[in-house]
Amino acid sequence: MKKDISILVVDDEESMCTYLETALSLKGYEITSVPGGKEALNRIKGGLQCSVVILDIMMPEINGLETLERIKQLASEVPVIMLSALGQASTVVKAMRMGASDYLTKPFEDEELEIAIKNVLEKKRLIEEVRDLKEQLEEERKRGEYFISASEQMDNIRRIIDQIADTDVTVLIQGESGVGKEIVARSIHVNSPRRDKAFIKVDCASIPGELLENELFGHEKGAYTGAITSKPGRFGLAHDGTIFLDEIGEMSQALQAKLLQVLQEGLFTRLGANDETQVDVRVLAATNKDLEAAVKEKTFREDLFYRLNVVDVSIPPLRDRKEDIPVLSECFLDRYNKMYNRKTGPFSKNLMKSFMTHEWPGNVRELENTIKRLVVLEDENHILEELATGKSRRGHRKSLTQSSSVDSTSPIPLKRMSKRAAQEVEREMIMKALKQTNWNRKKAAEKLGISYKALLYKLKKMG
Repeated sequence: MKKDISILVVDDEESMCTYLETALSLKGYEITSVPGGKEALNRIKGGLQCSVVILDIMMPEINGLETLERIKQLASEVPVIMLSALGQASTVVKAMRMGASDYLTKPFEDEELEIAIKNVLEKKRLIEEVRDLKEQLEEERKRGEYFISASEQMDNIRRIIDQIADTDVTVLIQGESGVGKEIVARSIHVNSPRRDKAFIKVDCASIPGELLENELFGHEKGAYTGAITSKPGRFGLAHDGTIFLDEIGEMSQALQAKLLQVLQEGLFTRLGANDETQVDVRVLAATNKDLEAAVKEKTFREDLFYRLNVVDVSIPPLRDRKEDIPVLSECFLDRYNKMYNRKTGPFSKNLMKSFMTHEWPGNVRELENTIKRLVVLEDENHILEELATGKSRRGHRKSLTQSSSVDSTSPIPLKRMSKRAAQEVEREMIMKALKQTNWNRKKAAEKLGISYKALLYKLKKMG
């Protein structure tokens, strides 16, 4: 949303600052204006966070080029739009070489300004997306937790992964929700020759059908109203890498036909494009549905099913491989102790016995969330009571205090309560990191061990 976009205007002309403040504020942007480069640099050093800088070239004391150079030293990721007068072509070229994202020649129209801002923000988003993908790959390598198990069933799946990882065959990964289908997909990718390329996940169930095609294949500039720039789509981003289509059973039949063409020929057409795009992408798909039954019911294309199901990996539920519970539990305990700076553990015999006898209807995801609650709440008795009643995933409890305004006899959704507790801890840690870094979000993200994009998402979500 525009109100989340802050713009720093740097111009020594008071009339230009007033014009830009008025025009951009009416568009919904948050505006800060300063009369020169020195003031702009002081604001940024003081912790001012801005999405875009609009910077005049001709200014007294510190000119626009020097200001641009120093802004890039302080906040290299912030796009800068230069304002130039007629006859400054060589200066504009120099500014672009120094890292400016765009320029406008005075005088300019409101529409030109709006398009320039949208363009530089879109470029910034794409750069951050690529960077985050690289960070994600590096983080996974460092973590080394692609596949943790102790059961014979999962060892068999590990052997299948070893056999197919260096090929390009499509793989259909089946199993109940929460069994670890994405972990298997990532394990295939990181053990393949494509390990240095992107791993792109698409949740077909969470994206509305009318938007999924655009998400997968992208669009050209002007393909529809609001398409001010072209978008490569997930298949374009996954070129030479791997794309993981989660919940493939939710895809519409019209889109299934287009996916089939990509699998058969490696070709797709972006929205608004005349030419086809060629990609080299390995496709991994996952579902918790019975696709064979869906084929019989004519809700899933038979030809696509056989294209996807070259190799079938069926992951058993956690209740059928309980040998994995202790090793997974230790892994999650270590992960969340580090994440929340806690020292919970080791597990008591009673708690581990409860873990081993619980049915885990939510599978590995439920186990992970249970241990996250244990670390956040630091109350083993709470978890024992939860498991004893068999309501750790879907049930409600009556004896937990939620707030003074809630009757203690009223049912409290445990999932919501644990999520709230985790969010409170996250909020506290984020606030602490922001204060320690003088509200520099990039440094705070590094301190927290998450990507800059992830921190921005959390800040927005937490208000």
